[in-house]
Amino acid sequence: MSALPLRLGVNIDHVATVRNARGGTYPDPVRAALLAVEVGADGITAHLREDRRHIRDADMAALRRHLSVPLNFEMAATDAMVALALGLKPHAACLVPENRAERTTEGGLDIVGGRDHLGPRIRALAEAGIRVSLFVEPDEAVMEAAHALGAPVVELHTGRYCEAVVAGDAAASAHERARIVRAAGHGQRLGLEIHAGHGLTTGSVGPIAQISEIRELNIGHALIADAIFVGLAQAVRDMRAAMDAARR
Repeated sequence: MSALPLRLGVNIDHVATVRNARGGTYPDPVRAALLAVEVGADGITAHLREDRRHIRDADMAALRRHLSVPLNFEMAATDAMVALALGLKPHAACLVPENRAERTTEGGLDIVGGRDHLGPRIRALAEAGIRVSLFVEPDEAVMEAAHALGAPVVELHTGRYCEAVVAGDAAASAHERARIVRAAGHGQRLGLEIHAGHGLTTGSVGPIAQISEIRELNIGHALIADAIFVGLAQAVRDMRAAMDAARR
């Protein structure tokens, strides 16, 4: 049996980072999102951080109005963010850990230790018809905890795998990929839909795209970085081509 198609979610946070560096309204994250969809993105991801360092509330509202594809709202698991999501009604909400001192998300949610904190928020989002995903470490015990919490989707953190690829450490990258394979397989057997992301580039995406249990990759920084050299449309096309070639 051939693997199911692999979706690409494009994260447009760092278009807003560039805009905010000078203030004003340019470049517009919504324009970037629409262009990404035009050339092959299956969905758009945006992380509304508590400190609003890149995406802002108005961006989320504009994305919700203009997109014809699913909007994935990355957010901290706080009452304030849940309230915003309930008002916005995106297709999906991905709960992520958030530390104001970090430059980017540094790891997966502690869903084993944070069960009491996460459970009510997952239920509130799900009852509003929002598909909930949890950004987690690729670990079989974590898959079981996610299933017990009632989240239908997990997004496996690929950061350590990508760091090993960048370092040229073949043994470490193989080890980290094997962790992702085991977690994806176990999660799928439990009935979870498996997504993955963080740090993926056209050079590292192939071995992850080959994992048949993974249904969606969410990629942002590499696409915006590549866009400096080739333009956003070509960057998305190149990522789409690398994913599709590996999937085949």
